[in-house]
Amino acid sequence: MNPISTDAPSASAAQDPKDRVVVFDTTMRDGEQSPGASMSLEEKLELAKILEEMRVDVIEAGFPIASNGDFESVRRISEIVTESTICGLARAGQADIERCAEAIRPAKRGRIHTFISTSPVHMKWKLQMEPDAVLEMVSRSVAHARNLCGDVEWSAEDATRTERDFLRRCVEAAIRAGATTINIPDTVGYTYPSEYEAVFRDLIENVPGADGVIFSTHCHNDLGLAVANSLAGVQGGARQVEVAINGMGERAGNAALEEVVMALKVRGDRLLFETGVQTQHITRASRYVSAITGFPVQYNKAIVGKNAFAHEAGIHQDGMLKNAETYEIMRPEDVGQGGTNLVMGKHSGRHAFREKLKGLGYELGQNALNEAFQRFKELADKKKDVFDEDIMALVDDALASGADRIQVKSLRVVAGTEGPQTADLVLTVDGEERIAAATGDGPVDAVFHAIRKAVPHESDLRLFQVHAVTEGTDAQAQVSVRLEEDGRIATGQAADTDTLTASAKAYVNALNNLIARRERSAPGARVASGF
Repeated sequence: MNPISTDAPSASAAQDPKDRVVVFDTTMRDGEQSPGASMSLEEKLELAKILEEMRVDVIEAGFPIASNGDFESVRRISEIVTESTICGLARAGQADIERCAEAIRPAKRGRIHTFISTSPVHMKWKLQMEPDAVLEMVSRSVAHARNLCGDVEWSAEDATRTERDFLRRCVEAAIRAGATTINIPDTVGYTYPSEYEAVFRDLIENVPGADGVIFSTHCHNDLGLAVANSLAGVQGGARQVEVAINGMGERAGNAALEEVVMALKVRGDRLLFETGVQTQHITRASRYVSAITGFPVQYNKAIVGKNAFAHEAGIHQDGMLKNAETYEIMRPEDVGQGGTNLVMGKHSGRHAFREKLKGLGYELGQNALNEAFQRFKELADKKKDVFDEDIMALVDDALASGADRIQVKSLRVVAGTEGPQTADLVLTVDGEERIAAATGDGPVDAVFHAIRKAVPHESDLRLFQVHAVTEGTDAQAQVSVRLEEDGRIATGQAADTDTLTASAKAYVNALNNLIARRERSAPGARVASGF
């Protein structure tokens, strides 16, 4: 294979204390490994475009050898993205690295990201390898990757539980073999800020050749310290941060892109670093990821939560009216959270609706806008007041289910004190109608039994949750459903003023996600190890 073209960040300026910090997004790789999260190829392509518009420096698009679907996602993203570096993950084996190189070959800027465990517990129980063999594998894997691609990142999985002397030796071997970026991941969220900062200072000061590469953070949030640790790593000399939208990732997730980026921006007086991220796209990216994965953003989530810029207390409101800086350390517009308050109702026009969506962080194409406007009009006929949360729920619902193979066409339910409760259902499955009727112990149970009749499957219902989007008896119900089948977990969400309709749509959305995960993990597929 010929080496892949690359335009890697300059390493000569990497240690300048005022240098730019490279933002490496792993939402589509580590983020998708969150139990229940799933993204289709089309959704990944759209997310890649959003990340490129945000000017994210590196997009880790997947783990090419894990499955044909992952390989195709990385390859297609490599074809359409021209500004960001496209990265693929590979274990230390030759087949992994070559499969990754093939996937990123179309990229204008490509990167191979290879890794191996270095901690005693991982080497003994996971790799079953002696330290010297691991050290040799580091050199061999990085050298092979560098022969195929000019931009190679090497990661020491479970670095923060690795013996320091051995970590130095592994980093030196990776640099000698040609790595251009060295990642020191806190794989299990074990470290704390001062300790993590010290690790970077030690490696940069004591490893030969460290001044010629970029060091990177990758922090998990098991102790709630991922963002703090990432910032400490930057203060210790790291010039790349590996993050994910909404903090998506395995177990408790990764450091949240929006929190790390905005911390660097807002506290530039003390954190003398900058990123190239266009922050006004942050809320849009957050809501898109939430919609396609079915993972809701908590109301009080920093930067992108519904309440991040909300003020209810009278004292706060008085201060805000006099000067917004009394209680806001950043402007909502700077992260794409619009400040305009348009009162929406059934008499609102298309232009006002479009401006409202922009204010809420949505940029929809004409067809999607027309569909969303029609759904809004239908909702406005049912509700006296349409709130921002109603509009966000209906748009997110459309984004989450737009490409589903199975969709709810109609539903009729009979319920009351005299059973049995019954449900008559019409689904479209790959464009064909399927009709089913069922009874159940309550109307929701009847609806779910009808879906099972129309689309037979063996999954178990693990979660059914309903909450009102807004107040009042005409509020939309937002329903979350989680299904599990053979260890695969999928979550679905939907909103509707009819709770039973929302329940049916959420169940079907979860079923669609489960089918997608089933196809992705077909026999022969491999699963990435997250760090």
